[in-house]
Amino acid sequence: MKLFFSIIIPVYNRPTEIDELLESLTKQEFSNDFEVLIIEDGSIKKSDLVVEKYRSQLDLKYFFKENSGAGASRNFGMQKANGNYFIILDSDVIVPKQYLSEVDKALKNNFTDAFGGPDAAHKSFTALQKAINYSMTSVLTTGGIRGKKQAVGKFQPRSFNLGLSKKAFEKTQGFSKMKNGEDIDLTFRLWKNNCDTQLIEKAFVYHKRRSTIAQFFKQTFGFGTARPILNKKYPSTAKLTYWFPSLFILGIGLSILLAILGYNQLLYFYGFYFYLIFLDSLKQNRNLKVAFLSMFTSLTQFLGYGLGFLQSQFYPKKNK
Repeated sequence: MKLFFSIIIPVYNRPTEIDELLESLTKQEFSNDFEVLIIEDGSIKKSDLVVEKYRSQLDLKYFFKENSGAGASRNFGMQKANGNYFIILDSDVIVPKQYLSEVDKALKNNFTDAFGGPDAAHKSFTALQKAINYSMTSVLTTGGIRGKKQAVGKFQPRSFNLGLSKKAFEKTQGFSKMKNGEDIDLTFRLWKNNCDTQLIEKAFVYHKRRSTIAQFFKQTFGFGTARPILNKKYPSTAKLTYWFPSLFILGIGLSILLAILGYNQLLYFYGFYFYLIFLDSLKQNRNLKVAFLSMFTSLTQFLGYGLGFLQSQFYPKKNK
């Protein structure tokens, strides 16, 4: 089967990001045709003028709709697309020139109805963006579940860089109405419908992440609130490891309390762990500032996810 890719990009008040993403798509080293659909999700800062800049270089379709969230916007785009395979990207990514070629090659070699790709930090990113990228992708912090093939079993694609066949979309009806965790929810429904997923390691994107520390905390808090909801919705997928960030944060509180009482061993353990994060980030990024910030972004990630998980687990009404 010859694949015709439809790239679906929801956007909300981010015309600058769309400009960078579309520019990167014009540089694809890919000989086949593909289309790009921009779904403007009720933005005040619209991207229509940016889209016009690339009309002559890309097969572009632009839709403006009432605000309904990213999941519904992705579904809208897939309903309007002409392709038989959909690629969903977040607006804050930049696509390397070989991206579509790598996706096409991987699917021809091993076709699956869905795939996910990793995210990486571009050399132009700020130190904070690189530190956040480290925290979200490191084996030391997430186990490498977002794109390290040696660290994953059955791969769960994430919506910032996700592929879905038209057939799989028709079977699952796409994304649910969940505000957080909607990509994991989609993965579980794909598996339930006998649709395989895979990680395409070489199909990575540069994920720019517009976050401040406060925004990163809010984002990871949302991730944490989603997991107990998914555990209840799909009980067979629940794992003890999902409690680890919460236990980690509670352990930090306990270590401080014990240190006040004169018992420093647990505090030393946490200090050593964050020292390892510093060294690992320094090795990967070769930048002292990024390595230093990686300790704080990793702590923020654990704090956000752990507290969000606990709130959702014990006070579920607050998540409605």
